[in-house]
Amino acid sequence: MPIKTCQITPFQDQKPGTSGLRKKTRAFMAPDYLEAFVQAIFDGIGGVDGKVLVLGGDGRFFNLEASQTILKMAAANGAARVIVGQDAILSTPAASHLIRLNKTDGGIILSASHNPGGEDEDFGVKFNTPNGGPAPEQVTEAIHARSKELTEYRILDAADVDLGTVGDQTLGEMTVSVVDPVADYADLMATLFDFTAIRAMFESGFRMRFDAMHAVTGPYAKALLEGALGAPDGTVVNGTPLPDFGGHHPDPNPFWAKALMDEMFSVDGPDFGAASDGDGDRNMVVGRNIYVSPSDSLAVLAANAHLAPGYAKGVAGVARSMPTSAASDRVAEKLGIDSFETPTGWKFFGNLLDAGKATICGEESFGTGSDHVREKDGLWAVLLWLNVLAARGESVSDILNAHWSEYGRNYYSRHDYEAIDSDVANALMDDLRGQLSDLPGREVQGMTIAAADDFAYTDPVDGSVSTKQGLRIVMEDGSRIVLRLSGTGTEGATIRLYLEKYEPDTAKHNIDPQEALAPMIAAAEELAGIASRTGRDTPNVIT
Repeated sequence: MPIKTCQITPFQDQKPGTSGLRKKTRAFMAPDYLEAFVQAIFDGIGGVDGKVLVLGGDGRFFNLEASQTILKMAAANGAARVIVGQDAILSTPAASHLIRLNKTDGGIILSASHNPGGEDEDFGVKFNTPNGGPAPEQVTEAIHARSKELTEYRILDAADVDLGTVGDQTLGEMTVSVVDPVADYADLMATLFDFTAIRAMFESGFRMRFDAMHAVTGPYAKALLEGALGAPDGTVVNGTPLPDFGGHHPDPNPFWAKALMDEMFSVDGPDFGAASDGDGDRNMVVGRNIYVSPSDSLAVLAANAHLAPGYAKGVAGVARSMPTSAASDRVAEKLGIDSFETPTGWKFFGNLLDAGKATICGEESFGTGSDHVREKDGLWAVLLWLNVLAARGESVSDILNAHWSEYGRNYYSRHDYEAIDSDVANALMDDLRGQLSDLPGREVQGMTIAAADDFAYTDPVDGSVSTKQGLRIVMEDGSRIVLRLSGTGTEGATIRLYLEKYEPDTAKHNIDPQEALAPMIAAAEELAGIASRTGRDTPNVIT
């Protein structure tokens, strides 16, 4: 099988973001584009000669074709073996687990996470390092630098590999190991959670609905929930992964998972509801007639993790992204363990997990995980919730209200303004950044600003510094306004506005969050002028 060396003009738009390179699918389908970025990955990590990699994706449009290309390129570049999910399917947390379980040299994950899929929608490629986590900045910078100078790539001139059959095959001199995408991950979950107790809960009549959103977690959820745990058939809905996610947006939040929310808030709704996203690393949790914010979910899971066998000895520490509410900090303080505040992006948790400083991590963007892998893990969070429910014998509502009674409630919401003109969004952020030093002491909407800064983070493990990670405005009572630009979209810019208000009074713990946060919403508009500058009277999405 001959190796072809293809000459190209270097691409100048292949800078990876917080989760790899994301573009419109057609961009990746253009001649040489995918190939150039993959070659930049291989070169940027020092080559793949003799190395072992993991490969898989969320099944979105172009996933299978891209996988075949990557396999042929890996063979042409001297890789010894690639472990690939059957039909090129792997959830992101399952891929992380396979990298760690097999002690490979890393892996390539094909996904644009919670973004829509299809020929006219989004696609993504990212490299995960040998620890199973997303590539840190020094690696992505090396990949980007290589992409800007790359003038050729290598690919094997060979027929496609049979990815539908589990087992080993040969591609040139390279071994392709096609594996069941679910089996090893399911085995890991069985070591962490009390499947016997959860199974007994289902046998007692406990009812659940899991919306896989026609994304990658469908097969995993069916195997675990309806298989290993004995939940009734039909517990998992939208369980077949589709290239366009059934025409829906695979983002598990109250807006895009409206059908689930409607069911959970119906007269005879199930006891527990959950959803996961395109690549399986995010989760939404809902009780009957009560929504659990991701920030509260992180705090509740941190407080109750010891109820699951895998965490019976307790947790070493809890880490959260800066925009996530401080609810988990209060849990950490009471448990006498460390709490960490990092920039957005799961890669920042990797060092803390590897160093044993944190056990559970979470982001307000519906991502929660632990040291079992180096990615956030949607189904893991759902299983931990089920373990907590089985152990405590209480409803989601009872557990939340008891938690707020003990720790106080951090009212929290995120307002997303999507596809904003990039120049407008950047000017808005730059103007507010220029005001930060003058804001302390200023009164806004009856509140006094205590502090304002542009969040910077010094990694406590390796000493690396990340700057300009989001604008923070903190009131004297601890309430916060945070603004940042998202790096996960593929067009324009998304302004994310985060709002938080702490309420210790139990008599005020059941107010609608948007009502409780009304002063913060008004203060944010007064300070940043999002509506006046963008022409958007309301956010695209409120979570």
